[in-house]
Formats: sequence, structure tokens, C-alpha cells
Amino acid sequence: MKVAIIGGTGVYNQSLMDHTREIVVDTIFGQAHLQHGFYRGRELFFLARHGAGHALPPHQINYRANISALKELGIDAVISTAAVGSLHRNIIPGSRVLIDQFIDFTKTRISTFFEGEGGKVIHVDFTEPYCFEIRAAVLRAGAKAGEKLVNGGCYVCAEGPRFETPAEIRMMAGWGGDLVGMTNVPEVTLAREAGLCYATVCLVTNFAAGISATPLTHEEVLEEMARGKSSLDRLLAACVEEIPEYRSCRCRDNAAHWPWTKG
Repeated sequence: MKVAIIGGTGVYNQSLMDHTREIVVDTIFGQAHLQHGFYRGRELFFLARHGAGHALPPHQINYRANISALKELGIDAVISTAAVGSLHRNIIPGSRVLIDQFIDFTKTRISTFFEGEGGKVIHVDFTEPYCFEIRAAVLRAGAKAGEKLVNGGCYVCAEGPRFETPAEIRMMAGWGGDLVGMTNVPEVTLAREAGLCYATVCLVTNFAAGISATPLTHEEVLEEMARGKSSLDRLLAACVEEIPEYRSCRCRDNAAHWPWTKG
């Protein structure tokens, strides 16, 4: 069993690992930089989505290289974190939401591995975008670690890197969105195409534009993430322990379509 954690804004390393080393994975889509180590005997990988020191804006992240690297490393399960804004006053900053749906509002990103290679067209089912078994493990971990989680929510992924307008936020809420962020798509779609079990814990850092009483800043996002970092680490440690060795989900069904190797 190999587990990977993808850290979003404010989550740039993982102190819970021991015997750590830096590794670089070369894929046909580019390089991915990770930390490798162990937590209580379980092999663990950590990938900082935005790179060292938050160097990459959301629309320039090489999502295909990142997910391809996890695939090549033989990762079984992925837990990602994401800083988000709330579209509703009842989802307050500091909340942790285990999302179960998404809406893609991005515009320029390559969101698939399957581009008709060899004349083969592949359509992937997304009725259940996030692995139900990993989500169940995260919920058990939350109870075990004493960390409250909101079970379910719809993430709207914006292109970024700018924040959204109040008009866009009203539209997203009207669509049925609960949270807004800039990174979960195409990460979630690529993970499913690669046959990885994947789930996302969202950390609400602010109310979105038009709901917030003040203009939005990246600094307030970082401040809220810093306040919740220790409790998030406890939750992630419990998650690693709770992920089952064997799963009955269908996330790996698409693995048979995976034709890419480095070279």
C-alpha cells in the first residue's frame, strides 16, 4: 500500500514522515518533485501542488506530470488538500469539507490524458467523482482525531489566478456550488483516468467575493491555513492509518486504458 498526499496552498511539506528523501520523477508530461518517507511503516509520498515556496499559480501547475508521476510510483490512494472560499454564510472560515462533487469552470487547462491516441475514444464515468472508500477513511480519521468534517459539498473550480467577481459567486452558488477554488480540476479528473483512489479535504479560508465584508487577499488565505496547519496534520496522519489495504471501489477500472510510460 502506497499513499500520497497532495498539499495545496499553505501545505508545502509533511512533518509526519520519517526517513524522508527528495525524489524527482520524469514523465512524458514533465518532471514532478516529491518527498518520500514512511509513517508508522506505511510508505508515504508528499507532493506540493504549487511547488517549493508556492512558485506555481493554479493555471500553470503541471497536473498531468503530477498525476502521471503518482501512477508511475505505484500509488494506491491519494488524499489532497485545497484552500477554498465559501459560497454560503453557513459554511464559515475554518470549516473542513470533504467534497463529493465538482463543477468545472476552468477555461484553458488540459483536463484529460485520453486524447484519442490510436483512434481510441474513452469516456470516463464521473457519477461519483471522489473515491467512496477513501472518503469513508477520511471520515473515520476525523472522528478518531477529533477533527470535525462536513461530509459532502460541491467544489466549483475557477480558472484563476484572480479571485472571482461577486456576480460569478452568485452564479456558482445558483448552480449548486458550496465552495470555490482554483486547483481541484483537472487534478481529480486525471486521478480517475489514471485509476487512482482520490479524495479531497477542503479548508475554508474565507467567504467568497460579495459575501466577504472585505476585499479578498492571498495573505488572509495563508493566515487561515497557518492557523489550521497542526490540526490538519493530525487529520492527515489519521487518514494514512485509516486507508484500507484492499478496496472494492471502481476507481481502478480505468487503469487498463493507461498506455503511458516515461521515455
